[in-house]
Parts: sequence; structure tokens; C-alpha cells
Amino acid sequence: MLILKFLQTLFKALASDGTPGQVAAGMALGLALGLTPIASLHNLLVVLLAMCTTVSMPGFMLGWAVGVPLGFALDPLFHAVGMAILLDDRAAPFFVWAMNTPIVSLARLNNSIVIGSLVVWLVAILPAYALFRVGVARYRERIHARFEQARFFQALKASKLWTLYQWFAP
Repeated sequence: MLILKFLQTLFKALASDGTPGQVAAGMALGLALGLTPIASLHNLLVVLLAMCTTVSMPGFMLGWAVGVPLGFALDPLFHAVGMAILLDDRAAPFFVWAMNTPIVSLARLNNSIVIGSLVVWLVAILPAYALFRVGVARYRERIHARFEQARFFQALKASKLWTLYQWFAP
């Protein structure tokens, strides 16, 4: 049932009324939640940013869902990047300040995976946005239009299976 929900969210996000830019921005922001450890202060800021802007929330959730397995797979890379940043003497004053500031210390920037994944996400957000935007636009113009006109899809929409799918729609 979880796979069905994921597929519903995927197709709903890709075919939503939002522009490809809104869906791509939602996916790029959602990627932060998937790539970085969830219990971090910056994730609260990312969620607030997503809620206060016009990004696609289904796209945001899709980006999160795509980012979680990717984040676990890239943890060794995040650790290496984080250790390089944490062990750099030029960054020491910043980390001393961050650990001694009450609210900023909740960001857990002294954790190598947190700081490494945050830096990698910040570097990857613009390329990810561009890639997602092109992907959503191409999906809508090439795949989705053909998919809706296919006889199989039209027969599926007329069946009881489609009614069951609509019942579980997010």
C-alpha cells in the first residue's frame, strides 16, 4: 500500500496544476529533508520556507521521498565533506560561535554528517532545480499527454480499480 501511495504522490506532483518551476522548486527544497538528518534546525527553516512560498507541496514531498534513500547512500560522502569542513582551522571561529549561541547550537553543526549534507545540498540545490524543472516539463509534454490518451489508461479510468485508486488518493 505504501508503494501505491508513493506512486500516487509522484504522478500527482508531476501532473499538478503548478508550473514546472514550482514543482521543481518544491522537489529541490524537499531534497533537503531527505539528504540531511531530519532533526536539524535548518530543516525547520526549509519546511517554513516551503510553506510560506508558492512551491508545490506534492513536489516537496516527492523531493523528500527521493532524497531519503539517496541521503542514506551518500552518508559516507557527507561524513568526508563534513570532516574536511570541521577540521579546517579557518572555520574554527564560526563553529565556536555556533556551539556557544543558544538557538544556533540546535542546528547540530558540529556533526560531520549534518554539516556535510547541508553543504552538499546547498551546492546541489540549483543544479537539482534545473534538472527537476527540465524533467517535469518533459514529462508533462511527452509522457503524461500520451499516457492519458492511451486506450489502456482510458479503460483503467473506467474500471473499478480506478475507483479503488481514487479512494486511496492523497
